[in-house]
Amino acid sequence: MFLKNSRYHGLPTVTAKDRAGTEVAAVKLRLLPIPAGDPVTVRAHDQLDTLGEQRYADATRYWHIADANSELEAASLLQPTGRPITMPRS
Repeated sequence: MFLKNSRYHGLPTVTAKDRAGTEVAAVKLRLLPIPAGDPVTVRAHDQLDTLGEQRYADATRYWHIADANSELEAASLLQPTGRPITMPRS
């Protein structure tokens, strides 16, 4: 259902119905452990994929950064400039 490098790959799924009554597959809610990480200050024009490339040599690991922080929307992590975010160590 998902690519091997997707954060959803291998997670259990459930079947649900949308508002129109159509059955859809959804990833079951997962509880995340708090990862070990280092604080990093957001700079102007930072992007999560660029930070992932700099930290892990893999831009697709931007979601590791998103999961290590408590924002519901990943893009919110980069606002405002100057705020600290956690960069997981692995």
